[in-house]
Amino acid sequence: MTATLRPPTSACPACAAAPAAEAMAALNAPTEAHIVLSLPTIHCAACMSKVERALNASPDVHSARVNLTLKRVSIEADADVTAADVIPLVEGAGYEAHELDSSALSATTTDKAGRDLLMRLAVAGFAAMNVMLLSVAVWSGAEGQTRDLFHWISAAIVLPAVAFSGMPFFRNAWNALSARSLNMDVPISLAILLAVGTSLWETSLSGEHAYFDAAIALTFFLLTGRYLDHRTRSVARSAAEELAALEVPRAWRVTEDGEEQVSASALAVGDLIRVRPGGRMPVDGEITQGCSELDRSLLTGETLPVFAEPGRTVSAGEVNLTGPLVVRASAVGRDTSLHRMADLVAVAESGRSRYTSLADRAAKLYAPGVHILSALAFLGWLAFTGDLRVALNIAAAVLIITCPCALGLAVPAVTTAASGRLFKRGLLIKDATALERLAQVDTVVFDKTGTLTAGAPDLTNLGDFPRRDLEIALALAEGSSHPLSLSLTAAARDAGVKPAAISNVAEVPGHGTPGLWRGQEVRLGRAAWVGGGQSPQTAAWLRIGDSPAQAFLFTDRLRDGAEEAVHALKTAGLKVVLISGDTSPAVEALAGRLGITQWMAEALPQDKVQRIAAMTDEGAHVLMVGDGLNDTAALAAAHASISPASALDAARVASDIVLLGGTLAPIPEAVQTARKATRRIRENFTMATWYNVIAVPLAVAGLCSPLIAALAMSASSITVSLNALRLR
Repeated sequence: MTATLRPPTSACPACAAAPAAEAMAALNAPTEAHIVLSLPTIHCAACMSKVERALNASPDVHSARVNLTLKRVSIEADADVTAADVIPLVEGAGYEAHELDSSALSATTTDKAGRDLLMRLAVAGFAAMNVMLLSVAVWSGAEGQTRDLFHWISAAIVLPAVAFSGMPFFRNAWNALSARSLNMDVPISLAILLAVGTSLWETSLSGEHAYFDAAIALTFFLLTGRYLDHRTRSVARSAAEELAALEVPRAWRVTEDGEEQVSASALAVGDLIRVRPGGRMPVDGEITQGCSELDRSLLTGETLPVFAEPGRTVSAGEVNLTGPLVVRASAVGRDTSLHRMADLVAVAESGRSRYTSLADRAAKLYAPGVHILSALAFLGWLAFTGDLRVALNIAAAVLIITCPCALGLAVPAVTTAASGRLFKRGLLIKDATALERLAQVDTVVFDKTGTLTAGAPDLTNLGDFPRRDLEIALALAEGSSHPLSLSLTAAARDAGVKPAAISNVAEVPGHGTPGLWRGQEVRLGRAAWVGGGQSPQTAAWLRIGDSPAQAFLFTDRLRDGAEEAVHALKTAGLKVVLISGDTSPAVEALAGRLGITQWMAEALPQDKVQRIAAMTDEGAHVLMVGDGLNDTAALAAAHASISPASALDAARVASDIVLLGGTLAPIPEAVQTARKATRRIRENFTMATWYNVIAVPLAVAGLCSPLIAALAMSASSITVSLNALRLR
């Protein structure tokens, strides 16, 4: 006999319950950490693969997936892994990475409305195909009980299909009527319901004609237009949300007992915060300790770092590049510059959302006219014949023939065709009204760094140095992550230069890189530290021993297509303006090179918004072209906006159009295509109007049955779609 061993029992209830509690806690504890990082510097499939390989190589990371469009990576890792643990892995692969608060972007992860519309469209299409098959039999001469059977089968298919598929129209119409107003969905809903109601009445009386096919076809065509319109709108997200997501979720607070990691929301004015190299500033404040360099592109748009030392003010969102800093907070939470920028963007976005499209303006006139006309036709025929059945049939024919299918397709069909054409040219249209607004543009405002220029320094005087000096400079530059050092390294290696043997190379944050070469001290860095002089261009200075310092000169090269785009826009009669956060000499030089007579330098984000608002108040329709976070509010405030695909998330989502390639050349074509698209929209409205002018009198006169009205309505919709395809 085998004895079963049991653990000893305990008289203490707490001891007895402890294992169960621990097991329960283990079950409820999160088994994975979900981390989302922003990757602003990735730009191609090779970057995606490199980042994913670097992350997946870590044993703590379960999976990593990069989204190139959003410039983000989603990471699933062990529960105790934080963003601070995985960011070095990405930076080790050569890419900038910042933590994103995934909860701030949760609203953009699903598109329930789009899936809902597509599902309703599929149901309407399936029902329409089946009912059309039954209608063919009726049209071919089916009579008596056979015809009635087909009508009742059609009713069984159409009633649930219309109830489900037509719900968006019915809901919007009810909301409008509840608010004592009219919109396009009111006549649409009346036409569908009247067609179904009349058909049921005719079928119950064994009538010859039923219009179930007209009702479901009407629903299908209208849903097609509604879905096309939704697709063009669904790409856009709120730039204010993206800016909020760039806020640093946690920070290191310095106390008398050492350092503690706290939530950014727990910080207060006066707190001391340590910001490590590569970290983003969580607050506005003043540096109290440390020297480094700052990436201030958030505020100025300029990619070259600035020197940071005690006493210098910093703003939330700026990136600390080289050395650790201690900052005393002067503004936290909603009072920081990053939050103020988000508020500027939100105000600008709300202003743009009030733009009224051509379709909306047409609906205001169209809906009341249709109702009045249908009601008059019903009352007139009822008074003339005294037959309610005839009056209802004619009223249904009027509503169906005037149903705004053509108007509903007029804008989305053209927008889809134009978007397809521009996509082939490297432009992604994100907003449904973007083409209409772009067609009205008469002024184009360009940002400088990263937009008209490539945003990366180019070495211009490599050939002025002897081979020995280049080898020493390369060895020092390889020990630094400064953008000028990276540019010098790339240029020297392309020229076949090999680094000299230098010892004791160690970067001095905010100053440069020193070393020892054959017993002599060598330095590469800032003029004041190296002992250089003044330079009209951006420069990195090299000093070897006691020899005079020499300057490596850099310039920001033009982006591909910049000269062609500016020239073409000016030739087309548009005014071109340059607004930049860079210094006056740099902005003036670029403006002169491109032939731009109006320019503004050292502009902060609010300055750009105010300048665009001033031009708008003077009657201008402004197109803003920019790429930086400092351009976000201006992009949202402009009448229309474009940003390159290389722009950061917040700038991209604030714009109406994204340049997918690296050239600005397609911008003038986008303006021309937008003007053509607006003409096509007006042509579609004109065709829809003439269709109504001809068809409505026939329907009112009783010469069109609801079936013929449905066929005419379908023909007008197809005509509008074919006219839109002329844009491709």
